[in-house]
Amino acid sequence: MRPDTPQGAETVADVGEFNLIRRITESRPQPKSTLLGPGDDAAVVAASDGRVVASTDVLVEGVHFRFDWSSPEQVGRKAVAVNLADVAAMGAVPTAVLVGIACPSATAAEVVDELSKGMWHEATRARVGVVGGDLTESGNLVISITALGDLRGRAPVTRGGAMPGDVVAVAGQLGFSAAGLAVLGRGFRSPVSVVGAHRSPEPPYAAGPQAADAGATAMIDVSDGLLADLGHICAASNVAIDVRTDLIEVHQRLVDVASALGGDPRHWVLTGGEDHALAATFPDPAGVPPGWRTIGTVTRGTGVTVDGGPYAGPTGWQHWR
Repeated sequence: MRPDTPQGAETVADVGEFNLIRRITESRPQPKSTLLGPGDDAAVVAASDGRVVASTDVLVEGVHFRFDWSSPEQVGRKAVAVNLADVAAMGAVPTAVLVGIACPSATAAEVVDELSKGMWHEATRARVGVVGGDLTESGNLVISITALGDLRGRAPVTRGGAMPGDVVAVAGQLGFSAAGLAVLGRGFRSPVSVVGAHRSPEPPYAAGPQAADAGATAMIDVSDGLLADLGHICAASNVAIDVRTDLIEVHQRLVDVASALGGDPRHWVLTGGEDHALAATFPDPAGVPPGWRTIGTVTRGTGVTVDGGPYAGPTGWQHWR
């Protein structure tokens, strides 16, 4: 549900496209990797490696976010975070984002101002620049983000390199966003630790290049659910993965929320998406870098099992299911 535009409030139609772009971009600092920022036909971003990692996502109001659950500023942060997590999952250092916003002409200009504030907040946290984009009119609010990254001499870490005998590890938190979604769906707004994780995830950007440097053989952003996304590694690598629940920490906060709502905290950890943790495989258990937690092993076969057997129920999010 979009925030109502107060009577007499300035709308995006009142401000106009180019004035709105100026408001979004004016006086914003850029990192050294931005050689030419907003204001021309295209931006120029340094890529010392000679290769550019690129990823894009589309977020649609009512599907990926609701303004009665999240503020425009939080939505802006999330839009940038979910894209930069994909770049980090390739073992690259994020360098820049480009932003596309489509919205009705009656949208309050303040909503776009707050969206951009959140985008700049997350970009600054990741040490990247918002280097350009586009604004247009549509019947619904849609945000499109393209994220860029620099491998800095590393080989990209794809989903297709896992080998039998590797260990599986994760960096970042799991289950918090799913718990936050459950809380919001029941009409509550706390505890803040889980609701905040759903509204504005904080991916471990530095963990991606760290894993690449440690010899990770495959890696993925956990966006749809741990088991579902590990399944993508299995399919791409032609291997099987067994996840051990005795190795997975279930935070006490998730236990408390599940107890209050009648949910299953371990289910949130295994299948809940949108925390944007990273999952990777490593050839040597001793080589798993600090901050990463071993949760399973890669074996011969196909698909993902939990404690040696199939997992009952959905393993993560799928559009159109």
